[in-house]
Amino acid sequence: MSRVYNFSAGPSAFPESVLLQAQQEMLDWQGSGMSVMEMSHRGKHFSLIAKELEADLRELMAVPENYKVLFLQGGASAQFSFIPQNILNGKTKACYIKTGAWSEKAIKDAKAYCDVLVSASSEDTKFTSIPDAATWALDSDAAYLHYTSNETIHGVEFQGIPDAQGLTLVSDMSSNILSRPVDVSQFGLIYAGTQKNMGPAGVTVVIVRDDLVGHATKLTPSVFNYAEQVKNESMLNTPATYNWYLVGLVLKWLKAQGGVAAIEQHNIAKAAKLYAAIDQSSLYSNPVDVAVRSRMNVPFILADEALDKPFLAAAEANGLFELKGHRSVGGMRASIYNAMTDAGVQALIDFMAEFERTH
Repeated sequence: MSRVYNFSAGPSAFPESVLLQAQQEMLDWQGSGMSVMEMSHRGKHFSLIAKELEADLRELMAVPENYKVLFLQGGASAQFSFIPQNILNGKTKACYIKTGAWSEKAIKDAKAYCDVLVSASSEDTKFTSIPDAATWALDSDAAYLHYTSNETIHGVEFQGIPDAQGLTLVSDMSSNILSRPVDVSQFGLIYAGTQKNMGPAGVTVVIVRDDLVGHATKLTPSVFNYAEQVKNESMLNTPATYNWYLVGLVLKWLKAQGGVAAIEQHNIAKAAKLYAAIDQSSLYSNPVDVAVRSRMNVPFILADEALDKPFLAAAEANGLFELKGHRSVGGMRASIYNAMTDAGVQALIDFMAEFERTH
């Protein structure tokens, strides 16, 4: 069997050891005589998986006791609507920072539930920067301030936690959760799809402070109501059990790597090496402001667009897959999440150098 280097933005590459463990346990999980996907979510075996899943995430992110951890469905995109339904708490306004495609989608959906104030936008730079925080127009009467910590499509990442100026801070961390340490106590709510750094598609993590739970509107369906899901330990409806199990395996793998602080150093080194190769090239370029370049998603453009298709074809011939940029941006994009190895990044750099030499 020959595995390729997978640079997909999500669903993304898994640690190979996790895939092998899942393969070994497919028919019989730890002597239970059952596959995890066959287990009752109310049974003793799955209850153990679920408890360890939450405990490991709390440990890795140092989640304070006054926060609830939920494992839901619908992806981060569903939370674009569920967040205002749950935490507006009678207020009519919310502030959003627009730095790319995903924050733009969050703004669009939130408008159905409240007045959205776009406090800052980098649309004028084609989402290649983050507006200076000194220019943000925040409203003290808003229920919360929302931002997307890493824009997967445009390759823009906040390098620190923004000052919410007293507002409840909410963040979509789908594409950089667990890639760097984060002080959870500075947030009211963090949410993330798991299909980039945490496991397969199908699970959405919501970490929400206690005081924000219990304020859902009367029209909020029970399955989307944080209080109802807290009461039922994320099992108001049957959860995506096998996906929970896989997320749990990835978390244990991350702990074995030394945790979030250790993986951050690995991510810094990988990204620095790839950006250096791009910056030193006369064929490739990265359009993002250097100060806010993403460690997770590295977009790059070839000087001659006519070379895009030959580049992708040659890349695949060399075992480098899923490098095509998002259709709204074009060019190329290498997603180098936690599971992407240093060898994979080096293979890409070597290929890029050879392609430039021959073209």
